Amino acid sequence: MFESFINAIRNLWQVPELRKRVIFTLLMLVVYRAGIHIPVPGIDQETLKTIWGDAANTLFGVLDLFSGGNLRRISIFALGIMPYITSSIIFQLMTSVYPALKKIQEEGELGRRKITQYTRYLTVALCLVQGTAIILWLNRQPGLVSFSNKWGFVILGVLTLTAGTMFIMWIGEQITERGIGNGISLLIFAGIIVNLPNAITQLYERIKDPSSALFVIILVIVMVLVTSGVVFVERGLRKIPTNHARRMVGRQMIQGQASHIPLKVNIAGVIPVIFASSILAIPQTIATLSSWQPLQRLQNLFSGGHPLYELLFVAGIIFFCFFYVSIVFNADEVAENLRKQGAFIPGIRPGKRTGDYLNGILTRLTTVGAIYLVVVCLIPQIMISGFRFQALPFVGEWLYNVINGIPGLGWLLTGLGVSFYFGGTSLLIAVGVAMDTVAQVESQLVMRHYDGFLGPRGTRLKGRRVNNS
Repeated sequence: MFESFINAIRNLWQVPELRKRVIFTLLMLVVYRAGIHIPVPGIDQETLKTIWGDAANTLFGVLDLFSGGNLRRISIFALGIMPYITSSIIFQLMTSVYPALKKIQEEGELGRRKITQYTRYLTVALCLVQGTAIILWLNRQPGLVSFSNKWGFVILGVLTLTAGTMFIMWIGEQITERGIGNGISLLIFAGIIVNLPNAITQLYERIKDPSSALFVIILVIVMVLVTSGVVFVERGLRKIPTNHARRMVGRQMIQGQASHIPLKVNIAGVIPVIFASSILAIPQTIATLSSWQPLQRLQNLFSGGHPLYELLFVAGIIFFCFFYVSIVFNADEVAENLRKQGAFIPGIRPGKRTGDYLNGILTRLTTVGAIYLVVVCLIPQIMISGFRFQALPFVGEWLYNVINGIPGLGWLLTGLGVSFYFGGTSLLIAVGVAMDTVAQVESQLVMRHYDGFLGPRGTRLKGRRVNNS
């Protein structure tokens, strides 16, 4: 396997077009990562480090994950790519429910360009709103802003953050067009991966402590198992067989062909987790803007490890899984397209029966995908921050005392206190993007008669080409 990987890398550099695309992608990622060292003017970085400790578990902490640490340093790229992602998701959902946008989308390349332009306009609007909220929050922190003119700092800060996000958006589009892989996904991937050395250093420091060594080893084992599970499920497909009826083309009879409809087990991807995390982080973020006692209680209820938070988090993931899948995959429309093409599912009548059959399969797949996302996100989260059993009604105190009295289970109450970069959301994104990028490079190599990363036996695409020749 290792030899096949080395050969694939060598083959990659032998193809001039692929070599240029890879080099361009790496250079764009370097430019993106260089932005982390350019802070917004007028901010004391030492004071910011102290203040950030109280805001790391709020919406700012969630956004910092997707900005690759830029928000933590309030760099020019502090907003990251999330405003553009949010705008894209909004328009993707709106095109399914708003007829005027759906009509524009069906205009082909011209319609796609219009939707892209509208997405950019909405991105600017979201940047202005989010940038204003962040800058106003920074202004309220004592000793953080060195500008004497408060509103001058607000205008400068908001314009800087907005320009930074638009530049990131341009980098992502350039990578998609002239590089390898999806540019936006690669930017998020780079932001997560670049922090792994710090997380590994944390683990190394803790493993030197004999009292924590066992817990760190358990955490590493769990992370390996979770990563393996993510790879297994993300590659999982349900292939629905279809047959095409015989038809006349001119004077020639075309025999029926067998094919299939591939449905991923996790159709929604990581989007439900992002939506659920962002929505539940809003009350925490609001609470950080004020010291009002009811808001502080609300922040406690919606903090990680609280039973209410975990329950709403699970419910949010499940809800957004079904909601998003229902938007992006219309079983009745697929059934109608199959009927028009003269295709059918063996044993199922075309039309409504086929739509009901696809809906049943989709419901089961979405249920499995939602459970998978919940498990992948909850296990690392509980190991990182623990679970507040004492907050459970009726039996909370009893459970807390029982678990606290069992040696070796105290971490269930407080967590292991390691970096958030070992969380389920970051694992899902990192593994998913890596697999998609490798698959794209693999297909490019196989198309050019080269062995891919999996070798001649592991590459099914090459096997089909050899057989057909």
